[in-house]
Amino acid sequence: MSESQTFKSRYGPWALVTGAARGLGAEFSRQIAARGINLVIIDMLADELIEAGKEIQNRTGQEIINVVTDLSQPQFIDTIREHTDGLDIGLLVSNAAFGPVGLFLDKSLDDKLKMVAVNVQATLILVHEFASKMQARQRGGIILLSSASALQGSAYVANYAATKAYNLILAEGLWEELEEYGVDVLGFMPGITRTPAFEQSKPNLERRMKLTPIMEVEPTVTEALEALGKRPSHIAGRRNRWNMFTTGKLMPRKTVVKLVGKQMRDLYG
Repeated sequence: MSESQTFKSRYGPWALVTGAARGLGAEFSRQIAARGINLVIIDMLADELIEAGKEIQNRTGQEIINVVTDLSQPQFIDTIREHTDGLDIGLLVSNAAFGPVGLFLDKSLDDKLKMVAVNVQATLILVHEFASKMQARQRGGIILLSSASALQGSAYVANYAATKAYNLILAEGLWEELEEYGVDVLGFMPGITRTPAFEQSKPNLERRMKLTPIMEVEPTVTEALEALGKRPSHIAGRRNRWNMFTTGKLMPRKTVVKLVGKQMRDLYG
């Protein structure tokens, strides 16, 4: 059995990907469809979502269902249920996130609460909805997008990093709980990745620290799909993993928080 056939038999016949109109979500959708799995793709950017779905369907021949909804609103799950009723969802990729960059006190309370709604509450609702079905069928996969910023306090993205820490810890706990039922769970931490959201944050790349490379979406997503089923969490990029190991194991935590703060100021200060 080929690698794509094995992936399909374990995680097919349908996958659900949030934040699928662009960036990492669109790339997850492309690579999953290329492995022979049909897709339910979700975003609030209707036009871009439809275009992404058409491109994937034309390239792979897989069936694509577009769902336009706002994950910051709790009733989003009702919309998803309408489109997934009767479908066997074997893979959930909770990728959508809201995370404007800036100093904590410069951001409105509404923005902070929206981050919690999209990054934490929506993830929790989706996992609750689909994990039990995967447990019953004795197979499946869940990828929760975290962030390298979740490993310590991170200036300029303090609230975002905190929400991503929730995703990481939830994924690692569920990896152990659901393993005996044949359900694989992964907390995935991309580093700085060249996505539309990253470019819209207007980073100062001329002053960007050499310590942290900018990754591209294709190899980043490939790493996530290859890590699923092998470990509870994964940091994308060999250099990122080395950096996290050296800072996390060899430096006092307060030093790491200060170092990350300096790096964020180099990008956004």
